[in-house]
Amino acid sequence: MIPDSLTQAQFDTVYNSLSLVIASQLFTAIFLILALPRVLPRYRQAMVIAAVVCGIAAYHYFRIFDSFKGAFVTDAVGGRGTYTQAEGVSFNEGYRYVDWLLTVPLLLVELIAVLALARRVQASLLRKLIPAATLMIVLGYPGEISSTDGARVLWGVLSTIPFLFILYVLFVELTRSLDRQPVAVRALISRLRILLLASWLVYPLAYALPVLGISGADAWVLKQGGYSLADIAAKAVYALIIYRIARLKSYEDDPAFAAVEGEPTEGSTTVSTPTAG
Repeated sequence: MIPDSLTQAQFDTVYNSLSLVIASQLFTAIFLILALPRVLPRYRQAMVIAAVVCGIAAYHYFRIFDSFKGAFVTDAVGGRGTYTQAEGVSFNEGYRYVDWLLTVPLLLVELIAVLALARRVQASLLRKLIPAATLMIVLGYPGEISSTDGARVLWGVLSTIPFLFILYVLFVELTRSLDRQPVAVRALISRLRILLLASWLVYPLAYALPVLGISGADAWVLKQGGYSLADIAAKAVYALIIYRIARLKSYEDDPAFAAVEGEPTEGSTTVSTPTAG
């Protein structure tokens, strides 16, 4: 439930959180595009998808930022005081769900893309993950905008079913592919799945705050901050790990490329040139 008013500290917290997400997503997307030549072509699709995810998130956070500034206004001199909801204007929570509807499936696609699995395996995983991710977001939205705890619980439970299925695929079925990955990236891929799980768990926790009896302006600010930090971890930080995996796999696939990039490959030796004297 959107609060009727925010203190200056509460307003600043949400304002700065949204600003932080915009900066992190926008500049991560720019970095990934500029870094494309630093990985082999077969891994660039994953990086492009990661850049697109961050770009979509940056755009929607611009919209969320504008919606927030329009929804809460103050008459205090210098704009420092209590902020109340503007008449006829409300904060649009739907922007987040539109963003997630686009970016959550793409997050899974970029993970599958960077693994460079056999086409048959990729197709099988995507057929399971993409519909489940879409269903998870679609089922969560009615509960987010509902005004009763009963409806929120119902839609939350329904949304949790595809969420658990996604975790099953990521942690059980995807594990089978790790043995086919270079040793250097196996630990990174495992940590990537943990990051995805940890960041995604923030969303249902924030979603459940009203049901747990935690409400009011402080709870709403906590939810906005939690969503913002989770989006940074699940998109910008996640994308940088995808980039690191793509780099390591590029070195493994092509020692000549690794040499050009100044990275030693496994088993390489450094030959010292004897000096006279």
